[in-house]
Amino acid sequence: MRMDDFEEAGRFGNRSRPTVSPDDYEDGISSVAAMAFLPVGNGLSHGDVCRNQLGTLIESRKHNRILSFDPGSGTIRCEAGTILADLLARAVPHRFFLPVTPATGLVTVGGAVANDIHGGNHHARGSFGNHVRRLTLLRSTGQRLVCSPEENAELFAATIGGLGLTGLILDVELRLMKVPSPHVQRHVLRFDSLDRYFTLAERAEEEHEYAVAWLDQLATGRRMGRGVLFAADHADGACEYPDIPKGPRLAVPFSPPFSLFNSVTLKMLNEYRFRKHDRGETVSTQTWTSYFHPLDAIGGWRRLYGRRGLCQHQSVYPVATAPETTARLLETARRAGHGSVRTKLHRFGGIASPGLLSFSRPGFALTMDFANHGEATVKLLDALDEIAVVAGGAVNPCQDFRMSPAIFEASFPAWKRLEALRDPAMVSDFWRRTALAPGQT
Repeated sequence: MRMDDFEEAGRFGNRSRPTVSPDDYEDGISSVAAMAFLPVGNGLSHGDVCRNQLGTLIESRKHNRILSFDPGSGTIRCEAGTILADLLARAVPHRFFLPVTPATGLVTVGGAVANDIHGGNHHARGSFGNHVRRLTLLRSTGQRLVCSPEENAELFAATIGGLGLTGLILDVELRLMKVPSPHVQRHVLRFDSLDRYFTLAERAEEEHEYAVAWLDQLATGRRMGRGVLFAADHADGACEYPDIPKGPRLAVPFSPPFSLFNSVTLKMLNEYRFRKHDRGETVSTQTWTSYFHPLDAIGGWRRLYGRRGLCQHQSVYPVATAPETTARLLETARRAGHGSVRTKLHRFGGIASPGLLSFSRPGFALTMDFANHGEATVKLLDALDEIAVVAGGAVNPCQDFRMSPAIFEASFPAWKRLEALRDPAMVSDFWRRTALAPGQT
């Protein structure tokens, strides 16, 4: 990858042009050229799964209505451009919650399906696709197909985790989760080493709905992998917060010419993150917005990474070798001179996704966010790919922009089945670069 390509991929936003609305796409579907279009939601990926530089984007966000909601059963149907925060705003007053919640409420429902997103409770609820009852798919043939586990089941499986390549998702029906309160009772446990984390994680999975750990990726020696485990359950029905802030409370106004995160500032930040929590277990009650979507309160937070943006690496690997694999991934990044601004580790359980190309599978998932330092960062990400795949794991394409075809095939051996079901009018830069690369088909 050329340096200018890399720097463009590292920035947030999607510069692909031109764009059309779902209505314009449907109206002109008889003249659609093969391999020209790609549906996109809010474009939050830092990679190229939502990029289509050689074609046209379909702006699904323009269709964002909630079509129906049954407060008795928790079944909700909405257009694909609806963001999760709006869906929650409708459901929470009735004591229903998303069974799978990512780290931001700004993801569209269509994007959540296309990437089969996961949350901190995968061990208890699986991935987003596990809670999709049915969806409506518009193919470039003009067909509107209702897809579910019982109807057009093959396309249903290909669309969940299918990266938007099976057609334009028009609407989705979900089954929500009944909760006593949307807010959470949070349990915080500080740990001094990676070995201690794995002991705590097993207990947290058994006792709590949610469990995600932050790790100090820069810690060395006996402290390597130290961090804080955040476990939580929904609070009881008496828990109320009458004034939940809506929208960003703070905003980063511009991107500095360089990243604000370097070895000095990150070491100070990590020390603060670790020391702010007492030894032992502490319990407190938090609003659901601050626990699940803390960064949504800071507008433009990605600008803190500088004009080159950030690069995220997320991999999942088997439980049996997780301690060794995690340590190697952390150490490889540190030795490469890269500090991860946000390092998260949590366990994926055994609930299988219905998606053909779902990233989530049994094991531990490690996420690291790096400031973009050009070719040195590309080299590091390639090395991290190799470690994860050799361990029997996979790399998440959601934030990727340079994964090799070989890594992609090792991570998703069923990709040819998706290619056979792909709508011929749909393609992304990611799919061109991996599945459609010379020698792959």
